[in-house]
This record gives sequence, structure tokens and C-alpha cells, in this order.
Amino acid sequence: MHHRGDGRRMVTFTGLGSLPGTDLAAAARMTFDKVPDLPYLPELPARGPWASMIGRGLGLPAGLPADFSAGEWRLADAPGLDQRRSRATWRDDLDQLEEAAHGYSGRFKVAVTGPWTLAAAVGVAHTGRVLADPGARRDLAQSVAEGVGDLLADLRRRLPGVDLVLQVDEPSLPAVAAGAVPTPGGFFRHRSIDLPELCRALSWVTGEPARRGLTVPTVLHSCARWDGGWPLPSLLHGHSTAAGFDGISVDLDQLVAPDWDALAGAADAGATLYLGCLPTGGDPRPAGVDAVRRRALEALDRIGATDATSGALVLTPACGLAGWTPAEAARGFEVLARAAAQVEAELA
Repeated sequence: MHHRGDGRRMVTFTGLGSLPGTDLAAAARMTFDKVPDLPYLPELPARGPWASMIGRGLGLPAGLPADFSAGEWRLADAPGLDQRRSRATWRDDLDQLEEAAHGYSGRFKVAVTGPWTLAAAVGVAHTGRVLADPGARRDLAQSVAEGVGDLLADLRRRLPGVDLVLQVDEPSLPAVAAGAVPTPGGFFRHRSIDLPELCRALSWVTGEPARRGLTVPTVLHSCARWDGGWPLPSLLHGHSTAAGFDGISVDLDQLVAPDWDALAGAADAGATLYLGCLPTGGDPRPAGVDAVRRRALEALDRIGATDATSGALVLTPACGLAGWTPAEAARGFEVLARAAAQVEAELA
């Protein structure tokens, strides 16, 4: 029987997605054993392009066929071999997850690739990228939303004792907003997408669980820098054109000055803050407990959230851990566990 992640602790911790290796069963066991408060479905990009962030994202939507050729994903008339592999890998991963999660009750997180990161990476005939085609952007976002709904419904059926959390990975979102995504030739940049359209597409994804009758908290994760500051009010619940997220997940090293005020406002509004305080680059790997604890407490001090974190603070790595060894990843989770306990004690 797994530990119940019921949210009673003030400060929890989790991972963000990718882990090293190709053995999903072993990776899933690691998340249940090492991340008991908020385990998650790991992603293993070492398995091949169909298991990368983009390939896995295209394996989820059922309505948009794609093909992988010459190192690039492109929309196609029919699903290519790698997209069929991606869909088969999803099915196999969920089967193995169901076995690994037997007897578990509590929170469980699953991550999907967001529509804007897919639009920035996936090619389409005549326009270069989906990002350049308004109709293709809309179709892709709606397809992602439908795929997310199907995935969550399947997980609810397979894991009836689980409280699902949806993480939407959008590392390309700041570049999309800034008009910084290069065209395929690399000589030009795609036109920026305005905030209302960005939020509208994301709201289709965050709103899909409710349309399926599911209550699923959502968190937007991006480990990229948004120059000029993250527009958090528009991304979280409560704004007239909100994208509808309940939480935000950031790499502390990527924040610029305006972000700290934005995070303070998000904390005041009750958003869940996922603070990427375990560095994923540099040496040693992982950083020590004291360093991670200090980074978390300094971040909380900057946003003035040291007395308002009950149920709303999650410590994480800065980004995925696919480049680490399994032993390093396991130690990293142990560091986060001890740092979270120490931060909780400091805040008590």
C-alpha cells in the first residue's frame, strides 16, 4: 500500500516529468517510492522521438495525424510510424502505471505538452510551422484539449482512488508570445501571438476536465524565461480572459524582476506555487539540502509568502531529469524531501 498524498502537509515536493532510462515500470516505482506526496507519470525521452516532449504530445491527440521525418514532426494525411509508436507507448505506459499504482490513493500528477509548444515545433505544409497558420493553431489546441479529456477519463477509470492533477508543459510559451520562434530556415521569426489568443487556447485545455465532469487542478509549467515578466493574472483563474490554471511552475533561475511581484499576487490569490529550487544543471548533481532549502526560503521571502503557503507550495527540480542518472534522480528526490520538511518547519 502506497503512502497517501492527502495534502495535509504545508509544503510538499514532486518531479516535473522526464526521468532517465527506458524502463517505465522502474521509473513509475521510483515516483511512488521517492515522491510519495505527489507521485506522477514519468516521461522517458531516451526511448526515442515518439517519447520526446513533442512526439509524446502528438501521441495524445486523436484527431491530428503527424509524421516524423528528417528530425522534424509535421502534420500529415495519416499517422506515421513514430506517431503510431507514441500512441502505443501511451497505452503501454498507462497499463504499467495501473499495475504500479495498485492500492494507491491520493494525489497523482500527469503531464501533457501544451498546444503552444506543439505549435512552435510541429511543421505544416506551406506555412512552415503550425504557429504560422491560425486555423491549424486552433485545430491543434482543440485536439490537444480533446486528447487531455480522453486521457484524464481513462486515468479516472484505471485509478479510481486517485485525485488527479494536470500539468501542462509550455517551455515555448514565452517565445511564442515574444515572436521569438524561428522559422524553419532560421532566418526569420514567427509573428508574436497576443495574450488573448494564447489564453483562449490554453483555456480549452484547462476547461476540458470540467466538460467531462472531472475536478482536476491544473498547473502551467515552463522552465523558460518570459522577458518582461510572466503575465500571471491572465494565466490563472479569476481574470476575465484567464487561461484557467490553478497553479504555476517555474524555474527560480529564470525569473526576472517583475516575476516576483506576479508570484506574490498569485500566492495572495490562492494559486499553488511550484518552485523549481533544485537546479538541474551544473555540479554537483543534485545540490545539497541546505542549498535547496535556502533557495526556497529566499524565494518565499521575496514574494512575501512565508505565512501564506498552507496547501499551496510544492518544491520541484528546475526542470526534467532526463539527463541525470537514475541514482542521481533518486538522490535528488531525497534532497527535495528533506528540504521540504525543513522549509515546513521554518514556516510552522
